[in-house]
Amino acid sequence: MKAPRKFFEPLAIGAPAPLRDLPARLERMIHFVPPHNEKVRAKVAELAPQVDVVLGNLEDAIPIESKEAAREGFIAMAKAVDFGATGLWVRVNALNSPWLLDDLARIVGEVGDKLDVVMVPKVEGPWDIHFIDQYLALLEARHRVAKPILVHAILETAEGVNNVTAIAAASPRMQGMSLGPADLAASRAMKTTRVGGGHPDYRVLGDGAGAARASAQQDPWHYTIARMVDACAANGLKPFYGPFGDFSDPEACEAQFRNAFLLGCAGAWSLHPNQIAIAKRVFSPDPAEVAFAKKILAAMPDGSGAVMIDGKMQDDATWKQARVIVDLARQVAAKDKDFAPLYGF
Repeated sequence: MKAPRKFFEPLAIGAPAPLRDLPARLERMIHFVPPHNEKVRAKVAELAPQVDVVLGNLEDAIPIESKEAAREGFIAMAKAVDFGATGLWVRVNALNSPWLLDDLARIVGEVGDKLDVVMVPKVEGPWDIHFIDQYLALLEARHRVAKPILVHAILETAEGVNNVTAIAAASPRMQGMSLGPADLAASRAMKTTRVGGGHPDYRVLGDGAGAARASAQQDPWHYTIARMVDACAANGLKPFYGPFGDFSDPEACEAQFRNAFLLGCAGAWSLHPNQIAIAKRVFSPDPAEVAFAKKILAAMPDGSGAVMIDGKMQDDATWKQARVIVDLARQVAAKDKDFAPLYGF
């Protein structure tokens, strides 16, 4: 482990200094775009203002014969579109693939100054982040990239989940993590072919053997999301829920996104246009919650003491909770003007 003084030193001569704090950006949805598809790519300029992050996907779901076309399509898209306040991310191919080195070298060399985040799949330990960290620093130095490119890890294997705390602390480049439920399910030998969400057979039963018993479906991802959220929170990173693959079931998608939001996730992936509105709705705080949180802050300006509001006791702990909600509401209102009057800003 690096000494604290060394942790924030650039890893290459001429590379930009690592950030000490993440940029204050709204990232409710990471919207995936297949950059090898010219028709989809042509709509990105219109799409960008509607989402918080546009991500060019080079990995899973891109056929082998289209890998290079996807890489070049992403570069063309990045050059052609003014993303404004919308983040520009890329999901590169896996560390054990023959495309990764060229993905990073070509993209950083061509559009490094426009790229915000590199999403790295199937991260298994801090050693994976160290490799990406060093290689990005060398590329940034070579191409005189002015700001450091951040790194986002996907938890898709049992080993990655086991090492989640070390991954979160591996580099000041770390922006956050996403849960990758499909590959993780395979890694764990879980008996499901679903991409995220629950399973009708994962249930608990109420008491009463022999009688009609109450039954409730459970969330098989609760434990993993909570571990990821804790690792991210402890290291100042952002946790995200990943893909929800059943585009025909928006209710289940919203339920999974909301579970993740309540546990502390900042956003989720949107793989289909109909998931953009779901993520926007779920990861923007409820106006009634915002109004109550504002009451708490007004009654306790410095966060000390205890007060009663609407019959409920509030103290320094609930003041901190209120601060989280109001700060997020301000970010949302600044990005989406329709939310400003709902929140009273």
